[in-house]
Amino acid sequence: MKRILVILITLLTTLGSNAQIMEPVKWSFSSKQDGDQVKLIFTATIDDGWHLYDTKLPDGGPVPTSFHFNENANVELVGAMTTDPQPTEKFDETFQMDLRYFASKAVFTQVVQVKSADPVTIDGYLEFMCCNDETCLPPTEVEFSFKADGVGTAAAVTGPTEAKKDDAESVAQASEAEATVAEQVAEPVQEPVTPAEQGQVMTDKGKTGTTENLWMFLFFSFLAGLAAILTPCVFPMIPMTVSFFMKSGDTKAKSRMYASFYGLSIIAIYTIVGTVVALIFGPDIANFLSTHWIPNIIFFAVFMIFAFSFFGMFEIVLPSWLVNKSDSQVDKGGFMGSFFMALTLVLVSFSCTGPIVGAILVESAGGAVLKPIVGMFGFSLAFALPFTLFALFPGWLSNLPKSGGWLNSVKVVLGFLELALGLKFLSVADQTYHWGILDREVYLALWIVIFTLLGFYLLGKLKFSHDSDVKHVTVPRLMLSIATFAFVVYLIPGMFGAPLKAISGYMPPMETHDFDLRGIVRDEIQLRGGLQANQTDGQEVKAKYSDFLHLPHGLQGFFDYEEGMAYAKQVGKPVFIDFTGHGCVNCREMEASVWSDPRVLKRLMNDYVLIALYVDDKKQLPEDEWVTSSYDGRVKKTIGKKNADFQISRFGVNAQPYYVLLDHQGKELTQPKAYDLDADNFVQFLDEGLARFKQH
Repeated sequence: MKRILVILITLLTTLGSNAQIMEPVKWSFSSKQDGDQVKLIFTATIDDGWHLYDTKLPDGGPVPTSFHFNENANVELVGAMTTDPQPTEKFDETFQMDLRYFASKAVFTQVVQVKSADPVTIDGYLEFMCCNDETCLPPTEVEFSFKADGVGTAAAVTGPTEAKKDDAESVAQASEAEATVAEQVAEPVQEPVTPAEQGQVMTDKGKTGTTENLWMFLFFSFLAGLAAILTPCVFPMIPMTVSFFMKSGDTKAKSRMYASFYGLSIIAIYTIVGTVVALIFGPDIANFLSTHWIPNIIFFAVFMIFAFSFFGMFEIVLPSWLVNKSDSQVDKGGFMGSFFMALTLVLVSFSCTGPIVGAILVESAGGAVLKPIVGMFGFSLAFALPFTLFALFPGWLSNLPKSGGWLNSVKVVLGFLELALGLKFLSVADQTYHWGILDREVYLALWIVIFTLLGFYLLGKLKFSHDSDVKHVTVPRLMLSIATFAFVVYLIPGMFGAPLKAISGYMPPMETHDFDLRGIVRDEIQLRGGLQANQTDGQEVKAKYSDFLHLPHGLQGFFDYEEGMAYAKQVGKPVFIDFTGHGCVNCREMEASVWSDPRVLKRLMNDYVLIALYVDDKKQLPEDEWVTSSYDGRVKKTIGKKNADFQISRFGVNAQPYYVLLDHQGKELTQPKAYDLDADNFVQFLDEGLARFKQH
């Protein structure tokens, strides 16, 4: 049913392409002044089904919402910009990273301090992108202006002065759209959000993705807490704890009351840690932690150190004075004794729970303020559960398995997982700074080796210093080893270019893969079929901007309209224009699902001259290539702004992807096409255009 609706919507969109200036995001501005401080409020009203990106996104992803203030010596920014509500966060398959965006409404607030006794004007521009599950718009700029009273005068502040709006750019102009008209309405521009994600958000309209994310994070944190119980630092303490509480009260009721308080104390201690992280760092630390090389290298080193510790190379413990000081308070008994018993457990178990707790805090740091609190609460709830229950019902102790070598095996298995997961942090730093240390096949090779060794360990073929002899393989170990080796088998095709979608979030992007067998086969087919696109009289034509712009699937083409049109006249082929963008998720979806169809690929290779026009590229053009827009009168100085202006001025459309078939005079051969995942429709579109070109 959803597919039918998508087709219908796409059809209606295409039919209305002559007047398709979309404005799904509208901006309004207001301000409040208190003394010398002014609160600037930027409110984005977002149409149903559309999404606006957050201000903080990892490098290599789509364009985030950003606010740029003109220099003014009489005004100083105070603190970071805040958002309300917190953005939805989801993993984006296209960009292979977590992205955050807003739906329905977003309010951005920036506090500024006025330093002048006279009234001041605070102005600048904001840039944003937006998407729905049908199309994406390029980045758009919107001007804003506020007036504030000088220091010591009345506290009221006028709203923003009339913000100027540039429909043109907001429309398709990837970066240079300036919007704002009388209603202080800003332009639409879309950010890449996976169609699947957008579809889901549209499906559950009443639920915010943020809430959904938090519940999922709570669940996984709870599972992490259960896993921590099975470590050798924690499991043996359960009987000791029960014994303590059986003797701590004069009556059974008092013992149970102290045991319950003990469990609550464990939860409180961990949750307080999460709260402190939230208050100190907040959401603004997310971008730094997720992309900067320093924290990622530190996290990588910490994971490696804990892995070596779990393998028995050394023991990580907190300073003995800290543990002893806490333990000395336990003898006081009562509620105070229960609390310090909980604190002692937390400190003693650090060598085993540290990496698990650290992983939760690292993960939560990339989200909302609530995330570290929720994560620590979920972990501590599971962690405290067995201690509390066994203290309340000591008879259950007889059913517990005895401590032994199996506990060290759990620790070693965690060590292997620490090795594998720690590589993710090194990979982030490597990709962000282009070091080339951990390309995709190197990363995969390390994972294959790590999980193969884990499989052999589970079968008893490897032994570490603190392991007991494995005289026979138990059924649980056998099942785990089968699952591990099956995972290794799944990983192996990835060495030859398989996408490995199930774990794509942990893998470096395909662009870093050197030996892509699928790409090699595709290129060989092209060579055998003589499908070299940009050649004239046997001489290869090097397309302008081809050193940093590329077409998918090994296709050859151009990235400049004039150059592509001139070449098409030389070779006598019609032109296929692809209005696209680096941050256009739906463009990547079309390329992956439709362009990859052999019928489509063959037609694009043989029958057309391809011109890909990126509407969001930031490359500065030489001054002699600047253009003045006939739509908004502004000078376009970058590749993206020039192409976006061309799309809106010539075709009246600001959405991507957008495909146009032209003859050598620049006339449309057939109705342009937008986002449509039906390959049959795309084949028909290309065939119709080619037939009309031949008729002409």
